This record gives sequence, structure tokens and C-alpha cells, in this order.
Amino acid sequence: MRVDEILLAPVVTEKSVAMNGKYTFKVNTGATKADVASAVNEFYGVTVESVRMINTPAKFRTGRRGQATRKKAEAKKAIVTLKDGESIDYNAMK
Repeated sequence: MRVDEILLAPVVTEKSVAMNGKYTFKVNTGATKADVASAVNEFYGVTVESVRMINTPAKFRTGRRGQATRKKAEAKKAIVTLKDGESIDYNAMK
């Protein structure tokens, strides 16, 4: 897979920004830890120390008053820990 197929979007929230040296990305559901590590290394030019993955299953949501049922898509996130002293600029991530 190409880098743009693996890393879909950065997750920039208060909680993810508060984790020092760790960065969160939305990734392709078929991506592995090794894929994510190599993609971050290639795209941002940093050394990845570890990768942790989070799978969120698809959920069914009902509309107002139970009118319609929609399926919320499954997603996968990766928390990437960088080597000490390295960082990614949040302004460049957006």
C-alpha cells in the first residue's frame, strides 16, 4: 500500500495532543503496525518507536424517533510513539 492509502488523517483532539511524544492517526482498516510505522517514517521523516492499534467496530444508529437505521462505518486508529527528542508539527499535519 502507498502512504496516502495507509494514513488517512491525523486525529488532533485535546486528548491526543496532550500525549507527549505520541501521535494519533486514522488508518486504513487493512493496515498493519509495520505498514503504519513505515508510512509515518517515510511521510514525516521521524523514527517510530512503537505503534498501538485501535479497532472500532461498525455500529447501527437510529434516526430521530427511530425512523431510519444507518450503519456507522468501522474505523481503525493508530497511536504512534516516536523516539525521544523527535516530534511532528501539528500545523503540518492538517
